Amino acid sequence: MGTLDRYKKRSHLLKKALVHFSLCFVMGFFTGFAPHSTATLFHHRPVKSVGVVPSAPVDPMERVIDASLIQIPRSFPAAVLPEGDANPPLPKDVGRAREPQSSSPSRRLLIVVTTTRSNDRLQGAYLRRLAHTLRLVPPPLLWVVVQAHADALATAEMLRTTGVVYRHLTFKENFTDPAAEADHQRNVALSHVEYHRLAGIVLFAAASNVYDLRFFDEIREIEAFGTWTVAVMSTNRKRAALAGPICHSSKVEGWILKDLSDDKRLLVTSTDMNLKPPKINISGFGFNSSILWNPERWGRSTSLPDTSQDSIKFVHEVILEDETKLKGIPADCSRIMVWQL
Repeated sequence: MGTLDRYKKRSHLLKKALVHFSLCFVMGFFTGFAPHSTATLFHHRPVKSVGVVPSAPVDPMERVIDASLIQIPRSFPAAVLPEGDANPPLPKDVGRAREPQSSSPSRRLLIVVTTTRSNDRLQGAYLRRLAHTLRLVPPPLLWVVVQAHADALATAEMLRTTGVVYRHLTFKENFTDPAAEADHQRNVALSHVEYHRLAGIVLFAAASNVYDLRFFDEIREIEAFGTWTVAVMSTNRKRAALAGPICHSSKVEGWILKDLSDDKRLLVTSTDMNLKPPKINISGFGFNSSILWNPERWGRSTSLPDTSQDSIKFVHEVILEDETKLKGIPADCSRIMVWQL
């Protein structure tokens, strides 16, 4: 009986080992068909971090950029280079320039440039109000905000909460003349657009401006240069004026400056001794950004020393030298859609 018991016990252990081996073999066999990482296994599901809650959604275009980091040997002033990245990633809608620009008007990128003033106590409120307006504009849209380096931190925190695709550019130069500082900021923005070849329609939007949302749809129709009437209102001077083009079927035929406060009117047309306004209101025109890196496409020589270091002056002269290049916005220039406060 002792021998029989030992035989049964040995047989039971052998069967148990055989079952265990079979289970291991089956598990190993099917494991070979499984993906090698959880990233592949759950690639159709969004991955969320646990225990980390951002204070605000971080936009892919968010970046504080110092304009003084590098000098780019181009025909325009110092271009802007992002910190640690000479060629930052861009969303699909904010692509590089394509020549010629083939996208439909409804899909053209709007490049909205806004300058700032450090001594303006309402600056933050104005920027936030403009941000709420730009949030309502259909994409693609890129908001370029230029600001002195010392004031950039607070604005950067605000911009992160706007929900608008933006670039925040900074500069370190000091200015005593507000007009010179504003022109420098515009040159910083245009250099950034040129360096990264952002293809779209550029317009200058002061933080205090008020816009009709239909305006942004209209300016996407611009092929080369566009201009529109701006209502200028001053509370301190108790003055209201209209400044802009006279149009016929989108063709600019002259310019008008009308003081609404005392009904004074100054009218200058292309047939009146061929006179032209010395300067279009900065909030009253837009242009195709490719003029910055391919001016010959628009019939403009690049060998002009008086404009080679001043992008905004260059653009002004290109626009004013030939009124036939201008497109009136809207077609008959009869509607006011921009108010400058």
